[in-house]
Amino acid sequence: MSRKVLILGAAGVFGSRICQALVKANIPVVIAGRQRASLEALQQSIRASYPNAAIEIYAFDIQQGLSNHLQRCAPFIVINTCGPFQLSDYSVAEACIALGIHYIDLADGRQFVCQIDTLDQAAKQHNCAVISGASTVPGLSSAVLEHYQHEFSSIESLRYGISPGQKAPRGLATTQAILSYLGKPLAPFVGTEHRSAIGWQDLYRQKYPELGHRWMANCDVPDLDLLPKRYGITTSIRFSAGMESAALHLGMWALSWVIRSGFPISLLRYAKTLLRISHWFDGLGTSDGGMHMTICGKDANHQPKTVNWFIIIKNGDGPQVPTIPAIVLTKKLLADQFLLRGAMPCVGLVSLPEYLAELKGFDVTTHERIQS
Repeated sequence: MSRKVLILGAAGVFGSRICQALVKANIPVVIAGRQRASLEALQQSIRASYPNAAIEIYAFDIQQGLSNHLQRCAPFIVINTCGPFQLSDYSVAEACIALGIHYIDLADGRQFVCQIDTLDQAAKQHNCAVISGASTVPGLSSAVLEHYQHEFSSIESLRYGISPGQKAPRGLATTQAILSYLGKPLAPFVGTEHRSAIGWQDLYRQKYPELGHRWMANCDVPDLDLLPKRYGITTSIRFSAGMESAALHLGMWALSWVIRSGFPISLLRYAKTLLRISHWFDGLGTSDGGMHMTICGKDANHQPKTVNWFIIIKNGDGPQVPTIPAIVLTKKLLADQFLLRGAMPCVGLVSLPEYLAELKGFDVTTHERIQS
């Protein structure tokens, strides 16, 4: 089998950036998608900077004859960026397993990522790694916790979230993912034993270094199940997302109440329209975003301790952040440095130094505040 990497959804917001990073590292890639024209445009764009880049084009629909396409292409690794994973099954991962191909996806669907271990036995039998959630959550969130967990004898609570810049590129899949749970009760998690958390509700204001305040609201992510188990979070965990535009964020919050009230409307049907409307606010925002994590617990002397960690991304570089785990893990697999086999969520697989090293060259800064 060749050592090339097949990127599904390569012309998208994340796929194109993964392709660029791998080509820069002299890794041969096959860019795949349904529209050949968009793939040719991507190939031309990358070759403008890397004339000798090894980029093949393969236009096909993953819903039709995927196994045959994989056999013809014969990649060493498949990177799947085709969301929304909230509405997906494991057919792509299963097809890769059957052929002994390593598989990585950027899924943020809670059930999708948390249940990837149902493929564990099959993946081990075929000697391949199947990694789900190689994205900001749980890829970066777990990297931060791994980095700071030695500061704590116990971790009691975690409050964290992401706020992209209004002008940052965003795709239809991301919009569909949010709409799939907006205004709906989220499955229970630590800290919600006595009430239901509702998608895009429980508003609060988060202050970011360099960016100022951003509105935040509940989001459904795999971390809500994965991180308490891994890091022993005992009291509460809360993940939120926020728009830079207060008008857009609060408009979505109002829409969540419409859904919560039981109004019979399927927002997914209007995803394209709502995505288009969201761009009406671009002139009021920037391309700067960030992520915050507040970790609270007890130190080695059982005294209260809090770590506040921020990553700030400017000049439209925000979409680079979710791509990093897939890039790091791909490089490790190609170099035979990642030896785990089986199906697993991307928790603790990429260290924080590895993550930040891959972001060098982009407009990224981190901030840390420790309170004891």
